[in-house]
Amino acid sequence: MSESKLAGQFFDAAIGLLERVRDEEGPRINEAGTVIAEAVASGNRLFAFGAGHSSLPAQDVVYRAGGLALMNFLAVPGTAGVDVMPATLGSALERVDGLAGAVLDSSPASAGDVLVIISLSGRNALPVEMAMNARAIGMKVIGVTSVAYATGTKSRHVSGTFLKDHCDIVLDSKIAVGDAELSLDGIDAPFAPASTVVTSAIMQAVMAAAAGELVARGVEPPLLRSGNVDGGHEWNGRVMQEYGDRIFFRH
Repeated sequence: MSESKLAGQFFDAAIGLLERVRDEEGPRINEAGTVIAEAVASGNRLFAFGAGHSSLPAQDVVYRAGGLALMNFLAVPGTAGVDVMPATLGSALERVDGLAGAVLDSSPASAGDVLVIISLSGRNALPVEMAMNARAIGMKVIGVTSVAYATGTKSRHVSGTFLKDHCDIVLDSKIAVGDAELSLDGIDAPFAPASTVVTSAIMQAVMAAAAGELVARGVEPPLLRSGNVDGGHEWNGRVMQEYGDRIFFRH
Protein backbone atom coordinates (compact mmCIF):
# COMPACT_ATOMS: atom_id res chain seq x y z
CA MET A 1 0.00 0.00 0.00
CA SER A 2 1.36 3.41 -0.96
CA GLU A 3 1.88 6.18 1.54
CA SER A 4 -0.75 8.28 -0.24
CA LYS A 5 -3.40 5.62 0.30
CA LEU A 6 -2.61 5.51 4.00
CA ALA A 7 -2.84 9.29 4.21
CA GLY A 8 -6.20 9.18 2.47
CA GLN A 9 -7.42 6.47 4.81
CA PHE A 10 -6.59 8.66 7.78
CA PHE A 11 -8.55 11.57 6.34
CA ASP A 12 -11.49 9.22 5.69
CA ALA A 13 -11.35 7.94 9.28
CA ALA A 14 -11.17 11.46 10.73
CA ILE A 15 -14.02 12.69 8.54
CA GLY A 16 -16.12 9.68 9.55
CA LEU A 17 -15.56 10.45 13.22
CA LEU A 18 -16.40 14.11 12.71
CA GLU A 19 -19.63 13.16 10.98
CA ARG A 20 -20.55 10.80 13.82
CA VAL A 21 -19.91 13.47 16.42
CA ARG A 22 -21.90 16.04 14.44
CA ASP A 23 -24.87 13.70 14.03
CA GLU A 24 -24.86 12.00 17.45
CA GLU A 25 -23.55 14.68 19.80
CA GLY A 26 -25.20 17.75 18.26
CA PRO A 27 -27.84 18.29 20.97
CA ARG A 28 -25.29 18.00 23.78
CA ILE A 29 -22.85 20.30 21.97
CA ASN A 30 -25.59 22.90 21.73
CA GLU A 31 -26.41 22.35 25.41
CA ALA A 32 -22.76 22.92 26.31
CA GLY A 33 -22.78 26.10 24.25
CA THR A 34 -25.83 27.30 26.18
CA VAL A 35 -24.12 26.65 29.52
CA ILE A 36 -21.10 28.66 28.42
CA ALA A 37 -23.28 31.48 27.10
CA GLU A 38 -25.16 31.61 30.40
CA ALA A 39 -21.87 31.97 32.27
CA VAL A 40 -20.72 34.78 29.99
CA ALA A 41 -24.03 36.62 30.26
CA SER A 42 -24.21 36.26 34.04
CA GLY A 43 -20.69 37.51 34.76
CA ASN A 44 -19.06 34.17 35.51
CA ARG A 45 -15.75 32.81 34.24
CA LEU A 46 -14.76 30.08 31.78
CA PHE A 47 -11.94 27.57 32.13
CA ALA A 48 -10.62 24.67 30.06
CA PHE A 49 -8.39 21.86 31.30
CA GLY A 50 -6.61 18.95 29.69
CA ALA A 51 -3.45 16.99 30.43
CA GLY A 52 -0.96 15.51 27.99
CA HIS A 53 -2.19 15.60 24.41
CA SER A 54 -5.67 16.31 25.76
CA SER A 55 -4.32 19.74 26.69
CA LEU A 56 -4.05 20.65 23.00
CA PRO A 57 -7.80 21.08 22.33
CA ALA A 58 -8.08 23.00 25.62
CA GLN A 59 -5.30 25.37 24.62
CA ASP A 60 -6.86 25.70 21.17
CA VAL A 61 -9.78 27.74 22.54
CA VAL A 62 -7.68 30.09 24.69
CA TYR A 63 -6.49 33.49 23.40
CA ARG A 64 -7.05 32.84 19.74
CA ALA A 65 -8.55 34.67 16.78
CA GLY A 66 -12.23 33.89 16.42
CA GLY A 67 -12.44 32.54 19.96
CA LEU A 68 -14.11 33.69 23.14
CA ALA A 69 -11.77 35.99 25.02
CA LEU A 70 -13.09 34.71 28.36
CA MET A 71 -11.85 31.14 27.96
CA ASN A 72 -8.92 30.57 30.32
CA PHE A 73 -6.54 27.59 30.42
CA LEU A 74 -6.45 25.91 33.83
CA ALA A 75 -2.88 24.68 33.91
CA VAL A 76 -1.56 21.84 36.04
CA PRO A 77 2.23 22.25 36.10
CA GLY A 78 4.04 19.42 34.38
CA THR A 79 1.03 18.10 32.47
CA ALA A 80 0.29 20.70 29.81
CA GLY A 81 2.86 19.91 27.13
CA VAL A 82 5.55 17.65 25.77
CA ASP A 83 8.25 20.10 26.87
CA VAL A 84 8.22 18.43 30.30
CA MET A 85 11.43 16.47 30.82
CA PRO A 86 11.22 13.56 30.87
CA ALA A 87 7.99 13.45 28.86
CA THR A 88 6.84 10.46 30.90
CA LEU A 89 6.60 12.68 33.98
CA GLY A 90 3.43 14.27 32.64
CA SER A 91 1.77 10.86 32.36
CA ALA A 92 2.82 10.02 35.90
CA LEU A 93 1.40 13.26 37.29
CA GLU A 94 -2.01 12.45 35.77
CA ARG A 95 -2.21 9.57 38.26
CA VAL A 96 -1.34 11.56 41.37
CA ASP A 97 -4.15 11.80 43.92
CA GLY A 98 -4.87 15.26 45.33
CA LEU A 99 -3.16 17.27 42.61
CA ALA A 100 -6.42 18.48 41.04
CA GLY A 101 -7.74 19.84 44.32
CA ALA A 102 -4.55 21.75 44.99
CA VAL A 103 -4.68 23.36 41.54
CA LEU A 104 -8.34 24.34 41.85
CA ASP A 105 -7.81 25.77 45.33
CA SER A 106 -5.08 28.08 44.02
CA SER A 107 -7.03 29.13 40.91
CA PRO A 108 -9.59 31.95 40.52
CA ALA A 109 -12.34 29.42 39.73
CA SER A 110 -15.43 29.60 41.92
CA ALA A 111 -19.10 28.69 42.10
CA GLY A 112 -21.08 29.45 38.96
CA ASP A 113 -18.04 29.26 36.69
CA VAL A 114 -17.75 26.69 33.90
CA LEU A 115 -14.92 24.19 33.54
CA VAL A 116 -14.44 22.13 30.39
CA ILE A 117 -12.37 19.05 31.17
CA ILE A 118 -10.82 17.17 28.26
CA SER A 119 -9.54 13.65 28.81
CA LEU A 120 -9.58 11.02 26.10
CA SER A 121 -9.69 8.05 28.47
CA GLY A 122 -11.19 9.85 31.47
CA ARG A 123 -9.68 7.14 33.67
CA ASN A 124 -6.82 8.86 35.46
CA ALA A 125 -7.02 10.50 38.88
CA LEU A 126 -6.33 14.01 37.61
CA PRO A 127 -9.38 14.54 35.35
CA VAL A 128 -11.69 12.53 37.63
CA GLU A 129 -10.73 14.54 40.72
CA MET A 130 -10.76 17.80 38.77
CA ALA A 131 -14.40 17.17 37.88
CA MET A 132 -15.31 16.02 41.39
CA ASN A 133 -13.66 19.03 43.04
CA ALA A 134 -15.07 21.50 40.53
CA ARG A 135 -18.62 20.33 41.08
CA ALA A 136 -18.07 20.35 44.85
CA ILE A 137 -17.36 24.09 44.74
CA GLY A 138 -20.39 24.75 42.54
CA MET A 139 -18.85 24.87 39.08
CA LYS A 140 -20.58 23.56 35.98
CA VAL A 141 -18.50 20.78 34.40
CA ILE A 142 -18.47 19.85 30.73
CA GLY A 143 -16.52 16.67 30.00
CA VAL A 144 -15.07 15.87 26.57
CA THR A 145 -14.01 12.23 26.53
CA SER A 146 -14.30 8.90 24.77
CA VAL A 147 -17.08 7.00 26.51
CA ALA A 148 -15.71 3.76 25.04
CA TYR A 149 -12.89 3.80 27.57
CA ALA A 150 -15.37 3.42 30.42
CA THR A 151 -16.25 -0.06 29.17
CA GLY A 152 -12.96 -0.97 27.51
CA THR A 153 -10.60 -0.07 30.38
CA LYS A 154 -10.54 0.17 34.17
CA SER A 155 -10.51 3.43 36.09
CA ARG A 156 -7.24 4.42 37.77
CA HIS A 157 -9.07 6.48 40.38
CA VAL A 158 -9.74 4.99 43.80
CA SER A 159 -13.48 5.46 43.28
CA GLY A 160 -13.49 3.25 40.20
CA THR A 161 -15.26 6.00 38.29
CA PHE A 162 -14.45 7.90 35.09
CA LEU A 163 -14.60 11.55 34.09
CA LYS A 164 -17.99 10.99 32.47
CA ASP A 165 -19.46 10.08 35.87
CA HIS A 166 -18.82 13.55 37.31
CA CYS A 167 -19.98 15.95 34.60
CA ASP A 168 -23.09 18.03 34.01
CA ILE A 169 -22.69 17.45 30.28
CA VAL A 170 -20.66 14.71 28.55
CA LEU A 171 -19.49 15.11 24.95
CA ASP A 172 -18.38 11.78 23.47
CA SER A 173 -15.54 12.02 20.94
CA LYS A 174 -16.27 8.48 19.69
CA ILE A 175 -12.55 7.65 19.65
CA ALA A 176 -11.83 3.93 19.96
CA VAL A 177 -9.75 2.64 22.85
CA GLY A 178 -6.09 3.06 21.90
CA ASP A 179 -6.60 6.17 19.75
CA ALA A 180 -5.16 4.80 16.50
CA GLU A 181 -7.17 4.70 13.28
CA LEU A 182 -4.89 2.69 10.98
CA SER A 183 -3.10 -0.64 10.91
CA LEU A 184 -0.89 -2.28 8.31
CA ASP A 185 0.80 -5.61 7.80
CA GLY A 186 4.43 -5.24 8.79
CA ILE A 187 3.68 -2.65 11.47
CA ASP A 188 3.08 -4.21 14.86
CA ALA A 189 1.37 -1.22 16.49
CA PRO A 190 -1.74 0.61 15.28
CA PHE A 191 -1.07 4.22 14.31
CA ALA A 192 -2.53 7.58 13.18
CA PRO A 193 -4.43 8.96 16.20
CA ALA A 194 -7.43 11.21 15.50
CA SER A 195 -8.39 12.35 18.99
CA THR A 196 -6.83 15.82 18.66
CA VAL A 197 -8.58 16.51 15.34
CA VAL A 198 -11.96 15.40 16.63
CA THR A 199 -11.74 16.92 20.11
CA SER A 200 -10.54 20.26 18.79
CA ALA A 201 -13.51 20.27 16.40
CA ILE A 202 -15.86 19.56 19.31
CA MET A 203 -14.42 22.47 21.26
CA GLN A 204 -14.78 24.89 18.36
CA ALA A 205 -18.33 23.67 17.74
CA VAL A 206 -19.19 24.37 21.38
CA MET A 207 -17.69 27.86 21.12
CA ALA A 208 -19.71 28.51 17.95
CA ALA A 209 -22.90 27.36 19.67
CA ALA A 210 -22.12 29.64 22.62
CA ALA A 211 -21.61 32.64 20.33
CA GLY A 212 -24.95 32.00 18.65
CA GLU A 213 -26.72 31.64 21.98
CA LEU A 214 -25.23 34.92 23.22
CA VAL A 215 -26.51 36.75 20.15
CA ALA A 216 -29.95 35.22 20.71
CA ARG A 217 -29.85 36.73 24.23
CA GLY A 218 -28.91 40.13 22.90
CA VAL A 219 -25.31 39.90 24.15
CA GLU A 220 -22.36 40.61 21.87
CA PRO A 221 -20.01 37.60 22.12
CA PRO A 222 -16.62 38.72 23.50
CA LEU A 223 -14.66 37.39 20.54
CA LEU A 224 -11.03 38.05 19.68
CA ARG A 225 -9.87 39.03 16.20
CA SER A 226 -6.63 38.08 14.52
CA GLY A 227 -3.76 40.37 15.38
CA ASN A 228 -2.57 39.92 11.81
CA VAL A 229 -5.48 41.83 10.27
CA ASP A 230 -5.84 45.61 10.32
CA GLY A 231 -7.61 46.77 13.46
CA GLY A 232 -7.22 43.44 15.22
CA HIS A 233 -5.05 44.71 18.07
CA GLU A 234 -7.39 47.62 18.73
CA TRP A 235 -10.42 45.34 18.75
CA ASN A 236 -8.77 42.90 21.14
CA GLY A 237 -7.64 45.69 23.43
CA ARG A 238 -11.21 46.89 23.78
CA VAL A 239 -12.52 43.38 24.51
CA MET A 240 -9.79 42.68 27.07
CA GLN A 241 -10.40 45.96 28.84
CA GLU A 242 -14.14 45.39 29.00
CA TYR A 243 -13.82 41.83 30.32
CA GLY A 244 -10.46 42.16 32.07
CA ASP A 245 -11.75 40.89 35.41
CA ARG A 246 -12.54 37.52 33.82
CA ILE A 247 -9.43 37.09 31.68
CA PHE A 248 -6.54 35.51 33.57
CA PHE A 249 -4.08 34.60 30.81
CA ARG A 250 -2.73 38.18 30.73
CA HIS A 251 -1.30 38.19 34.25
